[in-house]
Amino acid sequence: MEVLTTTPFGRRPVTAGLIERAQAARAEAVLPAVNKWEILRALTEAKKAFGLSAGSLTVMNALLSFHRGDTLTDDGLVVFPSNRTLASRAHGMPESTLRRHLGHLVSVGLIARHDSPNGKRYAVRRDGEIARAFGFDLRPLLLRGHEIFEAAQDAKDMADRIKRAREHAALMKRDCWKLLEYVREKGLSGPWDTLQDALEAAQKRLRRVLDLCQVEALCDALSEALLRFEAMLTPKTKEAPVDTNEMSGCDSQNERHIQNSNKDTFDSERGTEETNVEPDVIKPQTAVPVELVMQACPDVAPYAQQTIQQSHQLVETAHFLHRMMGISPDVWQNAMRAMGPEVASVTLACILQKIDTIRNPGGYLRVLTKKAEAGAFSAWPMVRALLGQGAHAAS
Repeated sequence: MEVLTTTPFGRRPVTAGLIERAQAARAEAVLPAVNKWEILRALTEAKKAFGLSAGSLTVMNALLSFHRGDTLTDDGLVVFPSNRTLASRAHGMPESTLRRHLGHLVSVGLIARHDSPNGKRYAVRRDGEIARAFGFDLRPLLLRGHEIFEAAQDAKDMADRIKRAREHAALMKRDCWKLLEYVREKGLSGPWDTLQDALEAAQKRLRRVLDLCQVEALCDALSEALLRFEAMLTPKTKEAPVDTNEMSGCDSQNERHIQNSNKDTFDSERGTEETNVEPDVIKPQTAVPVELVMQACPDVAPYAQQTIQQSHQLVETAHFLHRMMGISPDVWQNAMRAMGPEVASVTLACILQKIDTIRNPGGYLRVLTKKAEAGAFSAWPMVRALLGQGAHAAS
């Protein structure tokens, strides 16, 4: 089949984008063949990536219906229905709306125009075969096939991540409500009315359509509230009341959450309260020998560029590691400022060692940072707890 021109008919001008699309259309097809309905389904899933509305997808479906057969190959991909016929297959779409969606499909590079000398869409046949066709070319679907399918898979993955994050937020919200009912039944004092208002706001947010950052921000706030809540209910605890103002903020747009259905069971949190250490000994500057840290936290070793024998090597490894654990740079910088780089690095190594039982490493580290700012934190109990678990496992 011969294609005569790609310049537009009538008053439509030649633009840089049109020239670029025309050059791209001459490239070799990425996919030799593709099922037209499969690629339409992929476009439906990836519609946000290509800026497609339901109307644009309806028009694309109508265009594909004019192509004979179910498989698109690199031949005979120009369809030439009139606007009236195309609008009929697009469920009676008004022609003005149809033209707008056709223009959008062209602008995003999913179809191409081949205009005839008089602007009509038709085909010239020779011996029963189409020799020349003027209309809409579906070849960009072959050219961008891999891109479309990859975008569809990315959209599926994102939808799954949002679904799991929403489930996690719903579970934590339920835990908060149950704990709120419990403390009120027991007559415990606390900012319960303020907490209830924050939980009601979180419940309203969960009813909306949220992106991943917004859901993770909600998870982050609820997780931290639960950690602080549980600390308040722990005997002999000295934790401050829950800061419910944080339930509406996003500490980092890129912070992800390592989720686990079990509650956080880091024995070192309780160890800080239960050990008979004098208050003046529990200081952020209290360092732990690197040898003990490596015995207690062997999981940090594979992330180091060389064998960790000095504290500065542990600090360098922690700088590299915190992002991989889903801890934002701001949270990490605050921890180093409150604890000191060495103690913060020891704390991070301990959190990594117990990562399977910590739902939100970033929120957990923030709680420990606040304890350090109050002068009520030491990394020693964390290391001792891990050393004790290691000895117990060895026996």
